[in-house]
Amino acid sequence: MNFQVTDFDAASSARCGVLSTAHGEIHTPIFMPVGTVGSVKGVFHRDLKEDIRAEIILGNTYHLYLRPGLDTLRKAGGLHRFENWDRPILTDSGGFQVFSLSPIRKLTEEGCVFRSHIDGSKHIFTPENNVDTQRIIGADIVMALDECCPGDADYAYAAKSLKLTQGWLERCVRHFDETEPLYGYPQAFFPIIQGCVYPDLRKASVEHAAALDREGYAIGGLAVGEPTEKMYEMLELVCPLLPKDKPRYLMGVGTPANILEGIARGVDMFDCVMPTRNGRNGMLFTWDGIMNMRNAKWTQDFGEIDPKGTSFVDHCYSRAYLHHLFIAGEMFAAQLASEHNLAFYLDLVRTAREHIQAGDFLAWKDHIVPQLSQRV
Repeated sequence: MNFQVTDFDAASSARCGVLSTAHGEIHTPIFMPVGTVGSVKGVFHRDLKEDIRAEIILGNTYHLYLRPGLDTLRKAGGLHRFENWDRPILTDSGGFQVFSLSPIRKLTEEGCVFRSHIDGSKHIFTPENNVDTQRIIGADIVMALDECCPGDADYAYAAKSLKLTQGWLERCVRHFDETEPLYGYPQAFFPIIQGCVYPDLRKASVEHAAALDREGYAIGGLAVGEPTEKMYEMLELVCPLLPKDKPRYLMGVGTPANILEGIARGVDMFDCVMPTRNGRNGMLFTWDGIMNMRNAKWTQDFGEIDPKGTSFVDHCYSRAYLHHLFIAGEMFAAQLASEHNLAFYLDLVRTAREHIQAGDFLAWKDHIVPQLSQRV
């Protein structure tokens, strides 16, 4: 994997780059649709490529490990072949999912013991078998096993959690370097920066991870309960400390405003379930603001869904029609809304790239963020 920074915004830390992988190039800043179990919910791969123009999608190690399972994925030749996706894939190690299973998991220096949310069966993720699992999945970008520390954790817990994550990281790196990819193409490895909202812990995490000299770095443990301003404060601390020639990935974030503020602080890569999850529940993100398609105000609004949008969904269907589908409980509503939202998010980062290249990103960002955040 190779990463080249191509443009900088003089008034902020925003930048553009090209991330090259065996399955294609990724132009940053980029948003990555979440395909947790081997699909982006309700969206055809054809539309992901042609209409949404996704350059990379995610899979989740925890979910894929449980279902369909490693034997099936290995026999299929990896996740790319299994789901018929020929562009890059990143896999989350499952640390966040394990974090969310707190009543049915136990963390030790050896690894994480957890029970399946499907059938209650007992499993363990160690740094070593987690790397092996992501080798079998075949992702282009592999993430380190970590503990996602709660955003409201006290200092003592956050320090203990970071020590555990750092020990796991060293073992992940060692095992990754001692093993080989399985399907004839290289894989990259990203450590995850943790430390909750404590500057000294975040700094220590960056220094420890950067010393391992990996292909890129993720910033985890944000947007998990801490105030938004704390998240921005941590980004302002962490991003300048990370290697300038490596991509920076902010995990699980977020709203359109969060993404633009993250870009302004030097983040290159984002993912979040919000476009599809909120879309399935009738929330649309548009260039004019946020729309709740269940509201009666759209009943006879025959205008385009988002006149400023780039998706065919925006211009082929009316607000009244989408409102009707949601009220009628039609699954087509969730599909159209998900596709619109993903297309909007990808259009948002493409437009951000254009403004970085034009040299006016910060002024554009400050102007557009209030508009994107308002309720329509």
